[in-house]
Amino acid sequence: MARIDGRQPGEMRDITIEPNCFRKNDALVSYGATKVLCYASIEERVPGWLAGAGVGWLTGEYNMLPSAGDPRQDRERRFPSGRTQEIQRLIGRSLRAALNLQALPPLTIYIDCDVIIADGGTRTASITGAMVALANLLATERRRFRSEPLTCLVAAVSAGVVDKTPLLDLNYVEDRDAAVDANIIGLSTGGFAEVQATNEHSEFSREELDALLDLCQPALEKLFALQREHIKLDLPF
Repeated sequence: MARIDGRQPGEMRDITIEPNCFRKNDALVSYGATKVLCYASIEERVPGWLAGAGVGWLTGEYNMLPSAGDPRQDRERRFPSGRTQEIQRLIGRSLRAALNLQALPPLTIYIDCDVIIADGGTRTASITGAMVALANLLATERRRFRSEPLTCLVAAVSAGVVDKTPLLDLNYVEDRDAAVDANIIGLSTGGFAEVQATNEHSEFSREELDALLDLCQPALEKLFALQREHIKLDLPF
């Protein structure tokens, strides 16, 4: 299948990560035309349900600028949409998979992901960029922690089946037209934090899922290598 941007089926778009782009502990991540600004910060309290437990927490927030897509979208001024809530939870779950929360004192790490331009893969770009922002925050604040809280890296990439062809890192048009759409969140330890796969019409086979996972595995290794280039911590993994 010929892709509109000329890539091979198993080829990612150009991926870049710019740490401290606008301020300390942020990261501007680009998956092709998609651009997301990620920022990590600390708040000196925990959610009410965690009060008294003596450990910390991490939560994610996600939003799109009105001009991120075409046509323009209204701002979510009062309540996040169902899609936004779903992506926020995914970001939080994914990054918590890379943390030992027992190493944190009672505080909350906030991960803010704001989409500047959306051309497919905003949630996967958010996770990959947020990992760099988080790791650099942990490096800055490491004296506060009981032990090293970071246990591995987490990165994410999309894949899908378009015109019966497995494709890696879908742009907006490919994502729109995909019969099967997947988001693969991998850990540098070799496992997965989460695998999301959906058939838009009926069903997909185990062979199709395996083909998508096979496309994503080397891509995740490339993303981990890129993250390591921009993380200040001396990583043992």
